[in-house]
Amino acid sequence: MALGFADDTAVHAVAITPSDSNGIGGPCMRILVGGAGTISLVTEGGETVSLTVVAGQELKLRATKVNATGTTATGLVRLW
Repeated sequence: MALGFADDTAVHAVAITPSDSNGIGGPCMRILVGGAGTISLVTEGGETVSLTVVAGQELKLRATKVNATGTTATGLVRLW
């Protein structure tokens, strides 16, 4: 019997190390936040945004980079 997962169900999860020079290894579907703070990220479309997040939050967006400068949130996980 099929489980019927939605198309946006992540099958991979990898910790994100914020970096001002390196991307996160490819676009993600979501970012899971472990500890509250701010995330400075670059979207798949190339926009740089700064978001205030809470612990346990899932950001449903396609990001390619999380900047070290401007990021205070911790325990970030890339889901795809």
